[in-house]
Amino acid sequence: MGSIGLVTPQQMHFSEPLPLKSGAALVDYTLVYETYGTLNADRSNAVLVCHALNASHHVAGRHGDGTLGWWDNLVGPGKPLDTERFFVIGVNNPGSCFGSTGPTHVNPATGGHYGADFPVVTVEDWVDAQVRLVQRLGIEQLAAVLGGSLGGMQALDWSLRHPTLLRHCVAVATAPNLSAQNIAFNEVARRAIVTDPDFHGGHYLAQGTLPQRGLRVARMIGHITYLSDDAMEARFGRELKAVDGRLGYTTQDIEFQIESYLRHQGDKFSAYFDANTYLLITRALDYFDPALPHGGSLTRAFAAALGKRFLLVSFTTDWRFSPARSREIVKALVDNRIDVSYAEIDAPHGHDAFLLDDPRYHAVMRAYFDRIGEQA
Repeated sequence: MGSIGLVTPQQMHFSEPLPLKSGAALVDYTLVYETYGTLNADRSNAVLVCHALNASHHVAGRHGDGTLGWWDNLVGPGKPLDTERFFVIGVNNPGSCFGSTGPTHVNPATGGHYGADFPVVTVEDWVDAQVRLVQRLGIEQLAAVLGGSLGGMQALDWSLRHPTLLRHCVAVATAPNLSAQNIAFNEVARRAIVTDPDFHGGHYLAQGTLPQRGLRVARMIGHITYLSDDAMEARFGRELKAVDGRLGYTTQDIEFQIESYLRHQGDKFSAYFDANTYLLITRALDYFDPALPHGGSLTRAFAAALGKRFLLVSFTTDWRFSPARSREIVKALVDNRIDVSYAEIDAPHGHDAFLLDDPRYHAVMRAYFDRIGEQA
């Protein structure tokens, strides 16, 4: 398997307003994206990859600073999503902090940063923005839309609201909506941010501050939910950080390796991620619920996807987006007699398994994309 090598992000500007589900509109915005591989003559081999919470358009390959794409082990020459066969598109969603128009950009109405005034965005809004970009690229129908976690929700939404624009939906480690427990985790993380004294009601850039303390805690909370108990036990157990292996009997210093790891992750995250973006994206997660307009019936919701083909993948130790949630989607598809393949991978890594190089998981993905490639 080869490497895509050096990749350069591209920008696409849109002057026509993007209507949002909230009733607001995003005016005069830019989307950052990357492409890998070559679009074939009849433009039938394009695959859109939707990103999760803290990811971006940089799906594969390397940037000039050496940063590796977040799904580089899956996407590239000879890899399960083979860029020698497919034209792969990664798009950064509006509201993000990785280049597309978001809270850190200038609000044309005020001349200052959007900050907390950036409009609330939803999964549906992101998909509508992606549709515009794909169509601007001259692609009438995607071979597939692929996403993991929050990206999987976007892939599902494509199949429900724009079914004629794709042939396959591949949703990994995702759910048809968030459970009350998941919404609770998101709210605790948001409260950590908004109660940081440096938050200033979301207008911290105007005050010359950054709510890094709140972001650190939010990331620590989130990271705990991405790992399984088995993965944390195997990696850290009750290992002490102290070199001499003795407890310091302190309430504030780092005593255990897991504490050191979580603080490191929090420090790293708070140095590059935007707090308002975190609030926006977690709220978009909370709002996603395609069954809601159908009286809570997922079966009725997925009737809109007739004629599409699906692959659903879940992981046994993913307790944040458990296999039971994927099975709900599978049942709704089967109820509608829609073609669906389902793989439940016995993996110890928790939710993060969808980002890792598990040979069984990658074999499933490779087989499915081979099937798509034969039809492209």
